[in-house]
Amino acid sequence: MPPVLRMDDVSLAFGSRPLLLRASLLVEPGERVCVVGRNGEGKSSTLRLACRQLLPDSGSVWLRPGARIAVMEQDIAEVAEATVRQVVEAGLAAIESLESWEIPTRTEIVLTQLGLDGEARYEELSGGWRRRALLARALVVEPELLILDEPTNHLDITTIEWLEQRLLEYRGALLFVSHDRAFVNRLATRIIDLDRGVLSSWPGNYDAYAEKKAAQLANEARERELFDKRLAQEEVWIRKGVEARRTRNEGRVRALEAMRVEHRARLDRPGEARLAVQEAGSSAQLVFEAEDVGVSYGDREIFSGLTTRILRGERIGIVGPNGAGKSTLLKLLLGEIEATRGRVRRGARLEIAYYDQQRAQLDLDAPVTHNINARSDFVMVNGESRHVSGYLQDFLFRPEQLRTPARALSGGERNRLLLARLFAQPANLLVLDEPTNDLDIDTLELLQEMVADFSGTLLLVSHDRAFIDRVVTSLLVLEGDGRVQPFVGGYSDWARWRDAQRAPGRGAVPPRTPASTASTGPQATAAATTATAPAKRRLSYKDQRELDALPAQLEAMDAERASLQADIADPKFYSRDHAEVAAKLKSLSDLEARIDAAFARWEELESR
Repeated sequence: MPPVLRMDDVSLAFGSRPLLLRASLLVEPGERVCVVGRNGEGKSSTLRLACRQLLPDSGSVWLRPGARIAVMEQDIAEVAEATVRQVVEAGLAAIESLESWEIPTRTEIVLTQLGLDGEARYEELSGGWRRRALLARALVVEPELLILDEPTNHLDITTIEWLEQRLLEYRGALLFVSHDRAFVNRLATRIIDLDRGVLSSWPGNYDAYAEKKAAQLANEARERELFDKRLAQEEVWIRKGVEARRTRNEGRVRALEAMRVEHRARLDRPGEARLAVQEAGSSAQLVFEAEDVGVSYGDREIFSGLTTRILRGERIGIVGPNGAGKSTLLKLLLGEIEATRGRVRRGARLEIAYYDQQRAQLDLDAPVTHNINARSDFVMVNGESRHVSGYLQDFLFRPEQLRTPARALSGGERNRLLLARLFAQPANLLVLDEPTNDLDIDTLELLQEMVADFSGTLLLVSHDRAFIDRVVTSLLVLEGDGRVQPFVGGYSDWARWRDAQRAPGRGAVPPRTPASTASTGPQATAAATTATAPAKRRLSYKDQRELDALPAQLEAMDAERASLQADIADPKFYSRDHAEVAAKLKSLSDLEARIDAAFARWEELESR
């Protein structure tokens, strides 16, 4: 059978910037091909060329005659007022051979498969449900080539897993772009790498490609180093002048000219972003504690019965379907909203760096540099004063972008700007709400390494399963039914446990401590990993009495700390006698140390 798509010697440029240089691509029936590359390299343009939404400057794009093509683009389409059913049916408008009676039947089938309410208003849907409706519009065509640009954007993990299964069952050819490594690994039969205008083919999944690509780049670096060394030697020889003319070595001169041309034509890979968090001093041992907490909006209960403790240095992932309350839980812990019931305690000395998925912290009308520091051209980074332009170059911003409004940036560039703003402040608590949206895989992996190296406390909301697995040690799982379930391990661990519970004959009791004592601390780890071990010995009478007394002692110390902090916050505090000021500050410091010691003792006794 002939290929579905063939691109031969295709070149494309926007202005003076080349995206494709005599690139070629072949897609066979039934293949699942993923195009990868850095932001701005031209991945979306390649997909637009493939479906003829864009014409090449030179070369040819061939589609098998009569083949049905369906496209779901990266940006969520704005649709005039319409029902979901009308949006989906619009995908069938171009099929001339379709009988009118077939339209509602095929529409209803795909609506059912994707769990969509055909009578819902498209304009009232969330981003994730709009994307699901647009996918239905593409699938209803039953295409022979399905083109998807970032299909997992705005989808929760459950829907991403469902989409993976749906696409694995799809029998046509699939050409897609995605930065979700787990998604690519499960789906792709071949990787197409777009690097400096060249498309190269790599059989297998993303992990296999990444390993071979790293080796290729290392070889390229060594070859270029040798080339540059030889070029430098020849330049020294030619500048001797007299010797070069005396030897009349015209061949050597021509070879040098050829080397100069090759060097000028060489396209270097863009630099890598350099990411690092400024770490502040340690927070108190207790970062957050929730006791039987619930949040409701009107008659709608978001979640209830949350009891957990988060200690210094823990790395917590918050996962669940869209609308389950993940961002609400973050805001509750950070004090941006209040609990409807229950109590939340927050530890002392918290210095928070908070990445908001809505990017509300960016001033889109201000220049890029002003989003880092509007009052000065310099920013303090790890105790060093740096010029804002140099700092932003670490995040791959070009000089001509620095004075433009942030509104002119792409989604990925706005994401990098927010990360640059975030990391310009010291923190011991890193709160990331969907930080991986729109990031290319290279930058995503650098962010992953940076977060993994952060020694403070981490709260992460993400739909990127690979990212979660690599940076967190435990989860808070919101399942959309009002429960928040603590779980020790990463997302893959949770998915295996969940699937095992769904197996016939299995119950649904989580492998954790009861909800009334659930925690994400070390005692929860012990409960999860020793469920089948013999029961531990009971505490001695003395130790049990000490454990029972600790909560009241901590409450008393917390009240004393609040009183001291209120006194010190008085604007006139530092105008008092120097000895009184010093004594108060020492009392607070000593009290913080006693509180930390009490929490450490509590943890030790509970673990026994």
